[in-house]
Amino acid sequence: MSLTRRINRRAVLAGVAASAVQVVMPRGFAAETRIPALIAQTRGDATISQRIDRISHALIGTRYLGYTLIGGPKKPEQFVMRDDGFDCVTFCETVLAAAMAQNMAEFETSLRRIRYRDGVVEWRARNHYFYEWRINNVDNGVCRPVAMDDPMFIEKSLDTPPELGKRHIVFPAIPRATLLANKDLLLPGDIVGIVSMRSWLDYYHTGFIAFGDKGELMLRHASKTYGRVINEPMQQFVSENHVRCVTLLRPRDIAPPAHV
Repeated sequence: MSLTRRINRRAVLAGVAASAVQVVMPRGFAAETRIPALIAQTRGDATISQRIDRISHALIGTRYLGYTLIGGPKKPEQFVMRDDGFDCVTFCETVLAAAMAQNMAEFETSLRRIRYRDGVVEWRARNHYFYEWRINNVDNGVCRPVAMDDPMFIEKSLDTPPELGKRHIVFPAIPRATLLANKDLLLPGDIVGIVSMRSWLDYYHTGFIAFGDKGELMLRHASKTYGRVINEPMQQFVSENHVRCVTLLRPRDIAPPAHV
């Protein structure tokens, strides 16, 4: 397996630090783009679940775009903010950061906190694996795990590049039948991680819990297959993709971090 495949974890999930961090934004990312407007429109919503649901719904139809993050073991990490295209992880990160923020300064700080361990914009601090994304965003208080009865336990030795060191992980997961039978325990905006059954990979996809017009359980996600952000019936997704188990996180209503 090439180093390129191994270090681009966010592409599979669809997917040396710089002395000065560069913020990279697509052309036109300014006050007229969607994220500032969506922050303003949802600022008065009572819960983070409501804000995530509204913001993520507004982004349905946005194109799928992989490999947007910039940096590597020998390439300076650059902080990327964009709303013109997402992979499954950057979609969740962007929506979650927007739901936490009152303005664009808070959005940027929240996105750093979500994407990087301790908010430090370095390649080695980036959450390359969704397992690490999940752990770090529980440890920093952004999310809390959601458990259900009769969990499965997953054990893996991940295929990591030498620069990141070996990863042997064990974690509880929710069988798909349990997930589908307990939709009443879920909230819009819960983050679902789709566990891979490959021995060397932790997760292969992620998205938000959503509900259809008739209360049906949906997955709102940046889909590589469909080429855009979509709502997809959860039953259809787990059946077509042979999903065996998932994990769930619930974003917390917390004060945004201080701007740094």
